[in-house]
Amino acid sequence: MMASLADQLLNMGVVDKKKAKKSQHQKRQTVNKNRKAVKSGKEVQADGMQQKLEQAAQDKQQRDLALNKERDAEHAQKALVAEVGQIVDKHRIESPKGSELAYNFSHNNRVKKLYISESQQKELTQGYLAIVAVGESYALIPDKIAQRIENRLPESVIRTQAEERLDENDPYADYEIPDDLMW
Repeated sequence: MMASLADQLLNMGVVDKKKAKKSQHQKRQTVNKNRKAVKSGKEVQADGMQQKLEQAAQDKQQRDLALNKERDAEHAQKALVAEVGQIVDKHRIESPKGSELAYNFSHNNRVKKLYISESQQKELTQGYLAIVAVGESYALIPDKIAQRIENRLPESVIRTQAEERLDENDPYADYEIPDDLMW
């Protein structure tokens, strides 16, 4: 039968008896500690493994927090869209049946068309009405309500009045441009 590694090292003269006894003593102590820990129900792990587990737990906690924030933001956005939908349904101004006046406006770089009456067209151009995008459809609502919606969801309100830019050197500033031309 082969001798243990410690015996072989002693025979070769690499290790003296004192160092061999010391290493055996340390080995017995670690075995006893492990045995006691197992009896008391504690898990025995190396220091490096414990640190890795703690780091993994912290990383998981940070990922979970980020996912929860993202999920909360999505829920808040859905709640805002639902609230805007309810406001629009309550305050929507319906166009009279048979309205043949097509009102063209742009939304998301696309030209959209809404059939309205002449009085609604005048109110739109004067700023008393605004257009609100609700899902895939569009609705006319009073300007005061549009301001409330704009505070909650600014991208859903479509203003038809272009902001006036006054140029001091504009040679055509004295000429009024009609905005209610029928083509």
